[in-house]
Amino acid sequence: MNNVNKLALASAMTGLIALAGTVVSTSAVAGEAKEKCYGVAKAGKNDCATKTTSCAGSAKEDGQKDAFIAMPKGLCDRLHGGSTESA
Repeated sequence: MNNVNKLALASAMTGLIALAGTVVSTSAVAGEAKEKCYGVAKAGKNDCATKTTSCAGSAKEDGQKDAFIAMPKGLCDRLHGGSTESA
């Protein structure tokens, strides 16, 4: 094996190791339990449709009671104005 092939192989292995680390860390976050938290989204930053609109990013005002964002389970109740039920 010449030096060019060794360098190419080492670069490929380094890239695969980095990619594997990214996939593992992303999977851990994606597997975390989530819940809908109503009343805390900023205007235009809600995750999904509200009672009066049909798409994400459609909240008209900050803290709109029927607009939610997804967050880790248990965090919503700790936020001022946060509720796990739509108003």
